[in-house]
Amino acid sequence: MASSSSSPSAMAFSSQLWKYHVFLSFRGEDTRKTFVDHLYTALVQQGIYTYKDDETFPRGESIAPSLEKAIEESQIAVIIFSKNYADSSWCLDELVHIMKCKDMRDQIVISIFYDVDPSEVRKQKRKYGEAFAKHELENKTKVESWRKALVDASNLSGWEPQHIANGHESKCIKEIVDIISHRLRPITSSVDDNLIGVESRMQDFISKLQIGFGGKRMIGIWGVGVVARLLLPLLSMMKFLVSSMVVAF
Repeated sequence: MASSSSSPSAMAFSSQLWKYHVFLSFRGEDTRKTFVDHLYTALVQQGIYTYKDDETFPRGESIAPSLEKAIEESQIAVIIFSKNYADSSWCLDELVHIMKCKDMRDQIVISIFYDVDPSEVRKQKRKYGEAFAKHELENKTKVESWRKALVDASNLSGWEPQHIANGHESKCIKEIVDIISHRLRPITSSVDDNLIGVESRMQDFISKLQIGFGGKRMIGIWGVGVVARLLLPLLSMMKFLVSSMVVAF
């Protein structure tokens, strides 16, 4: 499976429990090259580690184990409902698994209704109704769980880009990314406010460690004068992020 996942950069978040900050669920033919592409780019630029599936799967195929794992390892799932979202059994399987993770793993779920009314999703009307008429014939055993997942997800507080900032997509995306940023737990609260410019450097340093992605890291610290002053908040954050850490001087 081909996929895109952003690398941690400007902003560092705790990844002790999660591999990804955000998982994007979307209908490729509707939004891959438009809204989702812009949202993904904005998340990456904010340093938010994001999983975005980059392969189109044939109609009727079941969700792959690797994709289920990516959902389970994401702190936040963002579902972009679009006109043809329900036409894809793959998207609906994703949605069911996301809602399961919300209940079982306390995953945060954010719904975005792109060029579709939430009531159409909730009640399976118009395009969603047409899609389910086909599913009743082709995937009857899954229809009930798909309908429940759609109702549950559409009942969550969500975003309607066409009604935000007078429909200016870039402004809406900025608001969404800001909300996601605030819902992720920052790890820089222990930085001394008097150390001008240090916080951004520490964020960049910690992001490069890719904590939570396996393997071991060795860090060498060299300097004079302010090293001791810088070392204390650094070690404090490291201890917060890593369950087992050895420090030697």
